[in-house]
Amino acid sequence: MASSKRRKPKRETPKPKAVKPKPPSERVAPTEVTVERAKGTRSKGGGDGGEAWHICHSGEKVGDVYINLIDEPPLGPHASIQIYLNRRNQGLGIGRVGYRLASEASRYDTIYAHMRKANVASRRAAEEAGYVDASPSGFTQLIMRWDRKK
Repeated sequence: MASSKRRKPKRETPKPKAVKPKPPSERVAPTEVTVERAKGTRSKGGGDGGEAWHICHSGEKVGDVYINLIDEPPLGPHASIQIYLNRRNQGLGIGRVGYRLASEASRYDTIYAHMRKANVASRRAAEEAGYVDASPSGFTQLIMRWDRKK
């Protein structure tokens, strides 16, 4: 009979490497960043109520943004945004523009971003796009909220 104890993994799950922001002279102009609607997959913006975009810089695809409808505590059902940038395009300010453009293009008036509290780059990108900390007291994950300005 199998033991009900969880076994300890042989090695810890690696944490993503920290991305060092580039000097202001290397950052991209917000006008050079666009988002283009994409089909998405079931778990990445293509499911019921989901939305997906490609992030482009000067016409080249550099990442993706997805919004999925999820039902997780402590919020219950809500729209949740995820953003992915190619490694070489991180730290250039592209994510900040991607968050903002996708949120504005979305059909949702309120969107949440979930991230590790230690993920300073994602937090700064979300804050610059208009997201504010909405984490419940004592919650281990950072939850940020964006509301459409009416």
